[in-house]
Amino acid sequence: MNLEFTLDLLVRLLATPSPTGFTDAAVALLEAELRALGVTPQRTRKGALTWEVAGSGAGHVTFSGHVDTLGAMVKEVKGSGRLRLWALGGYDWATVEGEDVLVHTQSGVTLSGTVVNVRQSTHVHGAALRDLKREAAVMEVRLDERVCSERDVRALGVQEGDFVSFDARPRVTPAGYVKARHLDNKAAVAVFVAVTQALLSAPAAVTAAFHVTTYEEVGHGAATGIPPHTDELIAVDMAAVGEGQSSSEHCVSLCVADGGGPYDHALGNRLRAAARAAALDLRVDIYPYYASDGTAAWHAGGDYPVALIGPGVDASHAYERTHTDALRATGELMLSYLRSAGRS
Repeated sequence: MNLEFTLDLLVRLLATPSPTGFTDAAVALLEAELRALGVTPQRTRKGALTWEVAGSGAGHVTFSGHVDTLGAMVKEVKGSGRLRLWALGGYDWATVEGEDVLVHTQSGVTLSGTVVNVRQSTHVHGAALRDLKREAAVMEVRLDERVCSERDVRALGVQEGDFVSFDARPRVTPAGYVKARHLDNKAAVAVFVAVTQALLSAPAAVTAAFHVTTYEEVGHGAATGIPPHTDELIAVDMAAVGEGQSSSEHCVSLCVADGGGPYDHALGNRLRAAARAAALDLRVDIYPYYASDGTAAWHAGGDYPVALIGPGVDASHAYERTHTDALRATGELMLSYLRSAGRS
């Protein structure tokens, strides 16, 4: 897998706003990258993107990831000229306090602003700021415009239902760390394109399909659109790093169970074997407050085994971080699995 290619695409993808429900620009970027490789992707009617690379033998493995991210919508234009938000995805409000945002209006005008709370100044509110519980009712967007009333804001074209994206702030450090919002799950999607590039040069034993969904953060991304001839589904998402977890920013992880229950044991064992064959340090973990596109596919009636893998990501659903080691290992595990023979 070409790591330089992966990082270049990842940074550009991270810089493209795509909160759930507002993903067209990110999907278009992926389409352009794939066509440059000679691959013709297909959009589903739901807005997901699917493509395949034919294998040299029988079998069909689908990898599912998502390009939609956490974000918000305008819930209310307040009399003060501030905007009340409606969260898209499961994050704590404290993790976005102070973050720069873009408000995407219906007219096509994009306005910048910052997420603040209603008692943001310690010099004004003192201890009341420290004691304030961060929740939707006390968080608002301060627009970078000369506005002080609801009328001023509406004159700019802002209205309820406008999408709000958080500044991803992508950075690649000299030590190989990748810092950004929304590594969940653009890291996996960039790896998908790099793995596609590798497969075009050296086909695998089975056909590989890639399904990039656009509603995972709200729970139903892969409920539709998985290719009907899928024999196995491998969801690729972030592996949450933290206390009590074995996952690492430098490794790829196999999630054997999450909030939706256990994943397929036999498929998980085949992935363990592929990791051993590629000499990868595969971490095994359980994420109790987590669900994936694999869970959504199963809940929708998918009749195939499902497993979940992904690069280790620290500070999930906040300002996240991973390492190029984990990106490389995730791609190498996918390639090793596809090129392995004699799976049962």
